[in-house]
Amino acid sequence: MKHILIINGLGGSGKDQFVTYCSQFLSVYNISSVDKVKEAAKILGWNGEKDEMSRWFLSMLKYLSSKYNDYPYKHIENRINYFLGNSKHDIMFIHIREPEEIDRVKNNFGCKTILIKNNNIDPITTNDADAGVENYNYDFVIDNSGTLGDLKKKAFGFINIIIGE
Repeated sequence: MKHILIINGLGGSGKDQFVTYCSQFLSVYNISSVDKVKEAAKILGWNGEKDEMSRWFLSMLKYLSSKYNDYPYKHIENRINYFLGNSKHDIMFIHIREPEEIDRVKNNFGCKTILIKNNNIDPITTNDADAGVENYNYDFVIDNSGTLGDLKKKAFGFINIIIGE
């Protein structure tokens, strides 16, 4: 059975590392709601930085493209349909920051939600997308305040929970 999971967490909390560890146990398809926004941002001069100004720029660009033609959501919808219909992957992770978009995808596709929490990371409040990360009632909360080894064990345990459902 295929599983679709929405993953979120503060910048630097360990989301990508968690997905990497999960991919050691199951075949993973990993996308972000800002993939296409990042492509557009690069055309406009963004060079991949993850500083405060870049995070604000990406957040605003996503907001504008969502208001203009809902493209970030349409991209997610397209990738979910691919995953369900043609992909050989077992599990899909979708990185989404905004609580409203998390709800929309969850309600339309029956996804589970995960928050990767790291108490060693300071919250980012300079843009709405990052500021709202913890303003959601997630199905799973993974504490990544320990070592990488701890996170790998939690990824393995999480995969066992998902397979068991």
